[in-house]
This record gives sequence, C-alpha cells and structure tokens, in this order.
Amino acid sequence: MSYFSSQAEDTVSSALQAALRRGAVAAPAKPGLIVAGATGALGSEVLRRLAGSGRFSRTQVLAREPITTGLLQVGITLAAQGACDSWPVQALRAQIGVVMFEPPRLYHDRERALWTPGPEQLLGLARWLGRCGVQTLVVVMPHAEGRLPEALKRGLANLDEQAVSSVGFERLLLVRSARKKAAEKPSGFLARTAAWMLSTLSYMIPASERPIRPAKLAEFVDAILPLLPAGTHVAPPELLWQFAQGQGSEPRAALQAWLNTRLD
Repeated sequence: MSYFSSQAEDTVSSALQAALRRGAVAAPAKPGLIVAGATGALGSEVLRRLAGSGRFSRTQVLAREPITTGLLQVGITLAAQGACDSWPVQALRAQIGVVMFEPPRLYHDRERALWTPGPEQLLGLARWLGRCGVQTLVVVMPHAEGRLPEALKRGLANLDEQAVSSVGFERLLLVRSARKKAAEKPSGFLARTAAWMLSTLSYMIPASERPIRPAKLAEFVDAILPLLPAGTHVAPPELLWQFAQGQGSEPRAALQAWLNTRLD
C-alpha cells in the first residue's frame, strides 16, 4: 500500500514540476508604439483605442511641450528642434509607429501641446522612426473627397511615399482617408451663389469615396495592425467605407478578404 502511495506522490510531484516549468516560460514581449499626430478627432480616437488595447508595452506620443497624460502606459516624448532626420534617438525604442496629419482642435489645451507633422515632414519622420527600431509603420494620408485619382487609390502618390517605402520597414501601410473640405464663408451675393451651386456637386461623389467617422477609421487601424503582412500596402477609400458599413464580424472579414487579395 505504501509503495503505491509513494508512486502516486511521485506522479503528482512530476506533474506539478512540469506545470511550473511551462508556466515559467516567459510570455512574448509586447511591442512598443510611437504615435505622431495624436491630435484632432482622429488622433484622439486612435490613441485611445490603441493605448487601451493592452497589446503594447508602452505608447509614446510626440509633443511640443511637456504634458501629463491621463492614460496608463502612455508617455510623452518631446519632438526636438530642426529636421526630423536629425532628431536624437536616445533610449526611445518601439516596433510600431502610427503617423497622422490632422491639426489640433484649438479648444483642446492638451492637443495644442502635442506635435503634429506636416506632409512634407513624412520622409524625415519615417527615417527617424526607422532608427528608433520601428518595423511596422501606418500612415493615414488624407485627401480631398472625390478627388483621388484611381491610380493613387492602390499605389504610391509621390516621391516622398516611394522614399518612405524604401526606408526598410518590414510592413508599411498607407491609408487613403477622405477628408471633408473646410467650411468657407464667401462674401458677396455672387460668391455665395457660386458656392451654393458648386456645393450641389458634392451629391455626385460616390458614397464609397466620402469620409468615414474618426471612430471607425481608428477601429480600422486597430483591426488591421495584427493582420498586416510584410510588404508595402495601400488601403483605398473603398476598403475603409466597406469596413465602416460592416456589422459584427463583417469588418474583419472584409479586411481578411482584402489582405488575401493582396497576397495572391
């Protein structure tokens, strides 16, 4: 009887030791995230969603001056003076970068302290992010609704974008996002009449080329990051519209179908 009891104890002990060894295996390290342009309705939504996802060890937001964030695991990195190419890297390391160009809302004090790049700074910023260790870069490129040529919906638009694609990122995604035209207040009867007549042309823009809500665009960025394969990709406005119209699991199915097409 004691022999069988001892054998059972040995079996239980071996099982516990094996379980402890399996539990002792370190979990994969979470990547770091850098966000440039966390301003406007879009930047705020993207930062809130990504920082709160729990998928990143630390989120660094570029700012012009020191501020205190109210989000856990979110820090502030001050943008240095001069061209982005010459910025020091210091101890800042991250594997994923997100760049947006929406200007800050002037009635938000916090946003006025954040740093927002201009389109002409994209290449220099991309090179600096590459030196910081970024391997996956997502750039939300706004354009006037209904005015994006068909060839640019799925390809690179200019020499800067081509240069960014050659920086050496493992994954690069350019998101072609339509932006509403800023409201204008023409003066004079004739100018107002002309503006009214031209405004009727907006009804001729296909629904798939119109802007989507910032919350849906932020959801798109959040959903596509874990799925993005290696290479350079351009997400057309039609994909964003299809994603925004989906319900339940349909948005992710639309993303997966698009990615499968890209890989064929």
